[in-house]
Amino acid sequence: MQVHHHRLVGAALGTQRAITSYGFGPQDGELSRKVYIQASLHADELPGMVVAWYLKRRFAELEAEGRLTARVVLVPVANPAGLNQHWFGAQMGRFELRSGQDFNRRFPEFGPALALDLKHRLTGDAAHNARLVRAALRGHLSALRAASELESQRIELMKLACDADLVIDLHCDWEAVAHLYTTPDAWPTIEPLARHLGCAAQLLADVSGGEPFDEACASAWRYLRGAFGDRFPIPMGTTPVTLELRGVRDVSHDLAARDAQAIVDYLTQIGMIAGEAPEPPPLRHPATPLAGCEYVHAPISGVILHRREIGETVRADDIIAEVLDPLDDRLVPLVAQTEGVLYARHWTRFATAGMLVARIAGRDAARTGDLLVP
Repeated sequence: MQVHHHRLVGAALGTQRAITSYGFGPQDGELSRKVYIQASLHADELPGMVVAWYLKRRFAELEAEGRLTARVVLVPVANPAGLNQHWFGAQMGRFELRSGQDFNRRFPEFGPALALDLKHRLTGDAAHNARLVRAALRGHLSALRAASELESQRIELMKLACDADLVIDLHCDWEAVAHLYTTPDAWPTIEPLARHLGCAAQLLADVSGGEPFDEACASAWRYLRGAFGDRFPIPMGTTPVTLELRGVRDVSHDLAARDAQAIVDYLTQIGMIAGEAPEPPPLRHPATPLAGCEYVHAPISGVILHRREIGETVRADDIIAEVLDPLDDRLVPLVAQTEGVLYARHWTRFATAGMLVARIAGRDAARTGDLLVP
């Protein structure tokens, strides 16, 4: 196991932080495949941090046994800047307090720049083209100069992940069943992971909006395939997935150990780890478009009284919750408009007017624009 510390731009004198990464497995660079796994990019989402700790110990064992056939880079704490943000005892890890920016948005995208760099160097050899793209990505990221701690954190994380074959970003939701986000092209590769983890919803989109980390890792490859795919073979390059490991309170040894083992079993199944993986269980629900998700909002302020549980399949016209205004004696139902899995809901039980309360994974694409929760 190799340990590296990647320094960030200091936000103020005497406050410089660093991202710590752990490397396992083959050291032969381009000759081996690479897996990148990070946790808690939203710093107050802690289930993934515990899973990463279990993975760190397991990868060390597998490395000692000579079973890692791929290079593994693991970042258990992807957001040291956000981890330090507290307001009167409440952790504020989703948005940077200085700028108000989401820590999982605005990652750099290099597709157009790479197209200009590589348009006269691509050939009919897909492996050669993949090496060119990865080298160009590393070069562009190395040339960036961050003006803030937040920018430097984004750049350092991208440097660690830009040449990976598989990128796994560990998150969680408010209250939720296990679910994931990936692209339609990546879904056939990711489907066994959804089965090993027991995901109840799998949400697919090429572009969800806002440049989140997982999409940024794959976007250059997608852009180059669109620009040159009819003339030169451009592989997928990076398979991205964001795993939502249930809700913010689902932090335990038992859950983390099971999730870590599911990831190890998946990596074994796809050949990143030598050995035999157990057969994963059947997929709980088919993949659906992210644009098909229904976001259920509270039309008034009041106390939220849930009528359906996360993980249940609901139908159009089902009442999934009610909002109680005890001053005006109003009990306003929140009614599903689509059929699908009620996969996430807000952890708070008091709604302000217009607040997002719950999300349902519907089958039919209906939304446009930014598809993710702000």
